Amino acid sequence: MESISTCFRVKFGHPTKNSHDSHRIRHVGIVGLGGFATKRFKRTSCVAVIRDREIGLANPDWKIGFREDFERRFHIPHLSDVFGDLSPMPSTFNLKSRRPSHEIGNGYPYERWNGYVNNDDRVLLKVIKFSSPSSAGAECIDPDCTWVEQWVHRAGPREEIYFRPEEVNAAIVTCGGLCPGLNDVIRQIVITLEIYGVKNIVGIPFGYRGFSAEKLPKIPLSRSVVQNIHLDGGSLLGVSRGGPNVSEIVDNMQERGIDMLFVLGGNGTHAGANEIHNECWKRGMRVAVVGVPKTIDNDILWMDKTFGFDTAVEEAQRAINSAYIEAHSAYNGIGIVKLMGRNSGFITMHASLSSGQVDICLIPEVPFELHGPHGVLRHLQYLIEMKGSAVVCVAEGAGQNLVMKTNAKDQSGNVVLGDIGAHIQKETKKYFKDIGTSADVKYIDPTYMIRACRANASDGILCTVLGQNAVHGAFAGYSGITVGICNTHYVYLPIPEVISYPKNVDPNSRMWHRCLTSTGQPDFF
Repeated sequence: MESISTCFRVKFGHPTKNSHDSHRIRHVGIVGLGGFATKRFKRTSCVAVIRDREIGLANPDWKIGFREDFERRFHIPHLSDVFGDLSPMPSTFNLKSRRPSHEIGNGYPYERWNGYVNNDDRVLLKVIKFSSPSSAGAECIDPDCTWVEQWVHRAGPREEIYFRPEEVNAAIVTCGGLCPGLNDVIRQIVITLEIYGVKNIVGIPFGYRGFSAEKLPKIPLSRSVVQNIHLDGGSLLGVSRGGPNVSEIVDNMQERGIDMLFVLGGNGTHAGANEIHNECWKRGMRVAVVGVPKTIDNDILWMDKTFGFDTAVEEAQRAINSAYIEAHSAYNGIGIVKLMGRNSGFITMHASLSSGQVDICLIPEVPFELHGPHGVLRHLQYLIEMKGSAVVCVAEGAGQNLVMKTNAKDQSGNVVLGDIGAHIQKETKKYFKDIGTSADVKYIDPTYMIRACRANASDGILCTVLGQNAVHGAFAGYSGITVGICNTHYVYLPIPEVISYPKNVDPNSRMWHRCLTSTGQPDFF
């Protein structure tokens, strides 16, 4: 990196989308944004551009403007922001509720309990103070890597709530693809709603489509219905991509009288949830829309991890181990495993790191070449010569510049990817045939086996707490939010910030460096 003696100009919020620029430099300072940009600094401009608003770094009070911008962006919408006539009531969520009550509030038995979260509680977003922009994974606001504290809202039950439980009509919907833990989250949302006193809970079948298809009736939910659903994979409610437009969804919600909507899904699903939230409030509907981030790829901003990810990494071990056994047992054996990860290589990186059996890890964030003196195939030849076998782990979105492009899109609007795993298998066979070396190449794609399995213990705990906190957030009067885990604490985040762009593996991060140390692979570019 060039040395920078004074100030440089950075734009916070959205990264440069050149995933194949091998000279990208990490320089974004808003913690967690993970943006990349090419080497373009203006030495004469002591300005940081934050969401199109300039803050002069030469001004000694620039931190104030920075914090104000952050607090504005991370304000979580509350019913009282729009509906000024709301009156809160004492919470009906009280784990001492079986004991005699000493006070009465708004017609509800009430006893003070010290298990509530204060509305002013915050969680620190980042805990590392980087000393230099050249530190591994450094995210700096200015050339001096100034430390700026940034806080987000702590999740949990509040002492006051904004819905009368006996009047609530709650609905749950699961969208997108399958993911381990969906049933765990559904189960815990239902159980927590019932603890608050909610009697009317329904499931919307097959994602957002369930809001329009007359032949798909709503699914009544209760503790007796969901008691054991976490023992199975999949979703009790079914999943699908696409669906009716926002206006039709909100029309359906009005017709059904839904005033709490819990949406389980990824970036696209959350974008829809945010539009539903905005439309409801535009129509004067006192509705709480709360998301629970569901993506097996772990590619949602700000969060330590999303549910299903740990299970996916654990299940991927089975495929990697099978590939290793096949490769190790064959003469010049090569095992190739393709794992999920359209734009982010977290599953592939973590699975490779944890297995200890992977020789080459390929992810979308790091460009590579198959052919040439520094290509993957030349390294495979070296591995075969040195140890007699090799295992390759590749993310589905990696190396898309090497495969035939398609103009097709799925129902969520995602581009249908080329099969990089099959391409590497074909090119590997051809390469070794051309050099006159026998190679036994096996290809494994465990995608649907991983998606459909039951959540493991780690994800089971995460799903349970996410489901509980989603309900707590809705009763506290928040809407247009999602719940996640940040620095081991559970938080509420505004949906627009979470979906502004996908989270990616940082090639300058310590975790990627650890993966490279484990595999021993060189640069393939």
